[in-house]
Amino acid sequence: MEKTTIHSRPSWDEYFMKLAWLVSERSTCVRHHVGAVVVRDKRILTTGYNGAATGTQDCISLGCLRNTLNILSGQRHEICRAIHAEQNAIIQGGYHGINIKDSTLYCTHSPCVLCAKMTVNAGIKRVVANIEYPDNTFKELFSGTGIEFSTLQLSNFSIDCLL
Repeated sequence: MEKTTIHSRPSWDEYFMKLAWLVSERSTCVRHHVGAVVVRDKRILTTGYNGAATGTQDCISLGCLRNTLNILSGQRHEICRAIHAEQNAIIQGGYHGINIKDSTLYCTHSPCVLCAKMTVNAGIKRVVANIEYPDNTFKELFSGTGIEFSTLQLSNFSIDCLL
């Protein structure tokens, strides 16, 4: 009888986080590639990555405005050509008439406070991030609104993108 090798299947959280990293490869940001996947009942509802608004030129074409102005990561979010991955994923739900209420948001990176506010108002109930930014302001907002937040470390995983 032939032996079969049983491979380790990823958990659902690992699966969706890996998809978020794959989505991040579409990013047009020259600083960070960030991806997001919105899921409910183990079904993908929307995805998003950080990049310039539809129909506008991006940082790959024009250069990074934030680098030109020496703006540090995590500061002055309004001075950027890109829409954040979480924002894009939430907007896609509205644009396509997809209800994302009571869903889980998988993000390669923890959300900024602006994305956290959008997450609250979108009715998302759980956020899972792979990498945490130093600014944890979003955690207070999430705990006060009942959104569950956790980080998920991926083992034996690599993908060609910027961290």
